[in-house]
Amino acid sequence: MHLSRVAALCTLAHHASSRLLCARLLSSCAGLFSPSHHHRRLQHPQKQQQRLREQYAQRRGMRLVRFSETSGDASPRLGLELEAGGDVVALGGSRFQGGDMVAFLEGGEEAMQAARRSLDLREVVVPRSRLRLHAPVHQPDKVVCVGMNYRDHCAEQNAAVPTEPIIFSKFASAITGPYDDIVHSDETNELDWEVELAFVIGKQGKRIEEAAAMSHVAGFTVAHDVSARDWQMRRNGRQWLLGKTFDSFCPLGPALVTPDELSDPHKLGIRCRVNGQLVQDSSTEQLIFKTEALIAWVSRFVTLYPGDVFLTGTPPGVGVFRKPPVFLKRGDMVECEIDQIGSIANKVV
Repeated sequence: MHLSRVAALCTLAHHASSRLLCARLLSSCAGLFSPSHHHRRLQHPQKQQQRLREQYAQRRGMRLVRFSETSGDASPRLGLELEAGGDVVALGGSRFQGGDMVAFLEGGEEAMQAARRSLDLREVVVPRSRLRLHAPVHQPDKVVCVGMNYRDHCAEQNAAVPTEPIIFSKFASAITGPYDDIVHSDETNELDWEVELAFVIGKQGKRIEEAAAMSHVAGFTVAHDVSARDWQMRRNGRQWLLGKTFDSFCPLGPALVTPDELSDPHKLGIRCRVNGQLVQDSSTEQLIFKTEALIAWVSRFVTLYPGDVFLTGTPPGVGVFRKPPVFLKRGDMVECEIDQIGSIANKVV
């Protein structure tokens, strides 16, 4: 019985941040007792242990965050949630300075492995009560948005299902934190909510094939595509941009969750509540064009860069299609939630 490797697995499992990872680690015990494995283990004990550590590091999911401490230096830093809503391990070293997630993602797999090592060491752990979370990505090169991308949202409008993705954008200046306020500008009288699954590009590419698309994804997060319906639907020549990109119209967070932390990003419950009332309740399984298809489509036209944010569309239940229409007002609290990723909550002011 290879007690040293069993002990190593148990130690790794103890530090794992998800039940999914624990299951993966425990499943790797299946071959511990075979004679051939025993022979290899006796021959190369150090190599076997190193290989185990490398396999563990490669498979482990992470919850990347940008945060600042509520006392002392308020500059944003990069970190890793120990669990959803839990304490945060501060990432140290020059590659993590400045709280720049885009620069971190540009570091590729080497940066990801360094983050995983920091998670193992846990040299600086900041209690949740002493930190403020910021949007996991700020100042990306692009914020790409997709309209009419849920089957049930199309049905809500009696609209045909699109045969090609409907692409628009927001300015990066619209991005705000997961718990920051949404500013109700006097320029609009029809402020609306939209919960959305967002993903962030981790590797540059152009004309990316669907089969390779997920290798370009750094992670997933929750987005709120706040919308001024009067400007989106009637003004500005019915071009959507202005109605979608007021300051604070893109809350993101709470974390950038790597794909290996999720069971399936296209089978997650997605919900929105306004003042505690459930207004949107669906599943990302309703997506018409999923992550791979969106990356392949958009990269036909533009180069995708690390940090680019994609908002993948919203399910039914938005205010403008209610009878009568319902819009947000100052003082309202909007919570957007996606299973396995987390929730964001923003007050309208």
